[in-house]
Amino acid sequence: MKRSEFLNLIAERVIREHGDEPYIVAIDGVDAAGKSILAGALATELRDRGIPVSEASVDGYHNPRAVRMVRGRDSPEGFYRDSFNLESLKEHLLDPFKAGGEYRLHMFDYRVDSPDPSMLYEFKSGTVLVFDGVFSLRPELRGYWDLSVYLSITEEKSLRRGVQRDPGNKEELSRRYRARYIPGQRLYKEEAKPKESADIVVDNNDPSDPVIL
Repeated sequence: MKRSEFLNLIAERVIREHGDEPYIVAIDGVDAAGKSILAGALATELRDRGIPVSEASVDGYHNPRAVRMVRGRDSPEGFYRDSFNLESLKEHLLDPFKAGGEYRLHMFDYRVDSPDPSMLYEFKSGTVLVFDGVFSLRPELRGYWDLSVYLSITEEKSLRRGVQRDPGNKEELSRRYRARYIPGQRLYKEEAKPKESADIVVDNNDPSDPVIL
């Protein structure tokens, strides 16, 4: 399937299902699966069709470094359990958006390890929130999503793309992926079984030719 056809399929589903009430699309997948790219493309597709869209990522709701690393810098369990402030995410974005109130798209900048609250956005009728991030289909969050997409790629692809994408020493990045990120994703898959709860599961090993599974 061409990427444009895939985007059209998702957009058409959102158009059929969404109305005046708040509607959230979540895009999940392992590291470097293409989540943020797909989220941006979907947001553009929906806007081109006249639908108001807000965009957010779980990356805007990281915990401080001291919390993220409390189990150790290379801990897979720490990656899964401690990376994100789920209570802040619910309090400042998901709950108020679902209630049609004022919401914040991000609250923390992990790059400088400092709070970074966005401006308050007032919900407008018919707005779709496109949300992306790892572990989005964990049990604590999956009830918020009106439509969920899981992007599946191999561990080898995740490693290769992640090391190419992320800044820093490539040998150290490769080691971190093997020690922390890939085993952390395995833990997530074993516990949360995201493929089983996703509305759409996509083989995204070739982003130009996604395959719905």
